Amino acid sequence: MSAAAPSLQQPDAWAQARVLLPGTVALASSDPGAPQPVAWPEERAPLSRARPARLREFDAGRAAARAAMVQLGLPPAPVLHGADRAPVWPRGMTGTIAHCATACLAAVAHRRDIRALGLDLEEDTPLPAELIETVCTPDERAGLAALSRAERRAVAKRIFCAKEATYKAQYSLSRTLFDFQTLRIGFDGPPGHFTAHFLRPVAPFATGACLNGRLATGGGLIVAAVVLPACSGPPFALDRE
Repeated sequence: MSAAAPSLQQPDAWAQARVLLPGTVALASSDPGAPQPVAWPEERAPLSRARPARLREFDAGRAAARAAMVQLGLPPAPVLHGADRAPVWPRGMTGTIAHCATACLAAVAHRRDIRALGLDLEEDTPLPAELIETVCTPDERAGLAALSRAERRAVAKRIFCAKEATYKAQYSLSRTLFDFQTLRIGFDGPPGHFTAHFLRPVAPFATGACLNGRLATGGGLIVAAVVLPACSGPPFALDRE
């Protein structure tokens, strides 16, 4: 890992995410702090006991998802919860939703174009020092050791965001839960790019499989995106055991 995580600079969450995604991906944003259309009843059904703040974020995410569908020329449709609580996208579509206290993003694409998407959105604040060991692998922590305390926590937050985006992208293929120690993030490529290596097999990803992502900061936010195209060869080593 390099001494710092380079990133693109853009003024807001939508603009940050837009430059990270190909044109085949529709992107919409919403404000969870502003009134939003209430999510459809079948979407809200599993959230009967959710706190008001959680419901506001949920409604904002579903509103952004439907706005992205319209951009693709599709009719708005419900995005349900699966048994694993992951979004269930309408047939022929893939997508990802990310939110923080001040912004919400939804990216949607046709499966014929994009195999999987992962988007994460975080406030650009330092990662609490007590979480670095949980989030970062030994190799990542070794790279952080050369930085000042403030830089170490700032880069650790970018590692966290990159891992969250990677996890979301891979989950639609693996349907497997795993912890932060399963992935190692590197920022040694071009500015605004990162790599995520699997440190253990998570079928269909083998140990050593690598997913590529992009990361941007600005306006007090961090956005990370991982996109797996459908038309090219698989960007990862398959676990065939």
